[in-house]
Amino acid sequence: MKHILLYGAHLYALSILRPLQQTARERGIVVGWFLLSDLAEQRSQFMLDDETVLDSVQVVREFAPDAVFATTNTVPDFFPGLKVQLFHGFNARKRSERKGHFRLRGCFDLYCTQGPDTTGQFNELAQQQGYFDVVQTGWPKMDPLFGSDLPDTSDPSEDQRKTILFASTFTPRLSAAHRIAAQIRSLVEGGRWRWLCNLHPKMDHAVREFFRDLDRDSDYFSLIETDDILPLLQQADVMLADTSSIISEFLLLHKPVVTFDNQSPGDHLINVTDPDLLMSALEGALCGDEAQLDAIRAYASSIHPYRDGRSSERILDAVSERLARGDAHLKSKPLNLYRRLKLRHELRWYRWA
Repeated sequence: MKHILLYGAHLYALSILRPLQQTARERGIVVGWFLLSDLAEQRSQFMLDDETVLDSVQVVREFAPDAVFATTNTVPDFFPGLKVQLFHGFNARKRSERKGHFRLRGCFDLYCTQGPDTTGQFNELAQQQGYFDVVQTGWPKMDPLFGSDLPDTSDPSEDQRKTILFASTFTPRLSAAHRIAAQIRSLVEGGRWRWLCNLHPKMDHAVREFFRDLDRDSDYFSLIETDDILPLLQQADVMLADTSSIISEFLLLHKPVVTFDNQSPGDHLINVTDPDLLMSALEGALCGDEAQLDAIRAYASSIHPYRDGRSSERILDAVSERLARGDAHLKSKPLNLYRRLKLRHELRWYRWA
């Protein structure tokens, strides 16, 4: 490989793709970016000076990437290169398998899966569909978590209070943010713990404003909007969440998670459905429980068994092997004419050559 393209639509794509960028550069591979929607609008704020952003489809075609790495569910067929799916999160089981993590859009040549929890089913789909390959590599976003590149985020102050990280998905029927907002304010005002808060980029504006006000009103609560949440995971002792995929990332650190009305509660979670039970659940999580810790470890191994910080290396190796092998062993991708036309319209590309 000489050139690769990193294809992202939202802020969270940066923390997923940047470890891959670093590893590719170490191998002498030239890296370009193509940005969509809100990420393109925030380019000047979040893209680094040494990152190359390609501004148009024509420039991408001239760049001629050997592979395109996407965190989105679709990728343009008119971009050159092998299309590689890296996923935008773990399988949080928010939706049915038909509509959720395992939904196929007919866009990708290679799925780089995160762990046994998803690899088995993608292998079954690959056998059924016949147009893509599957390789279990781990997730590049987790590389800094287990490597040496993550900055020291320990609190230098003398404040010895435990830290709670609140995170919430944006889907109204799944989000806890608007349902437990009053209880969180009450807990914050109690002053027993430090609070960090990170909300999904698509979170409802009114909900986001509530937590911004709480940030302004309290010395113990911080709403943090960032492209890299890993340092927040390190700082926190316990996470409070709903059915957000970020729960899985936190559990990889073998720390407890309290969830409110989680869609798929298991032994690895402390799940409550009554907002008035949040305080006691958080207190229990902070006390620790060996049986639950065993469940957390087992769950972490199933979703992402790699703790070596080398998933990006495995991904690039898998892509190199796939490029060398070619695609003679695969069927043609489904036509999906509507989706292809929709992408062409969105990116204003109407040529067929």
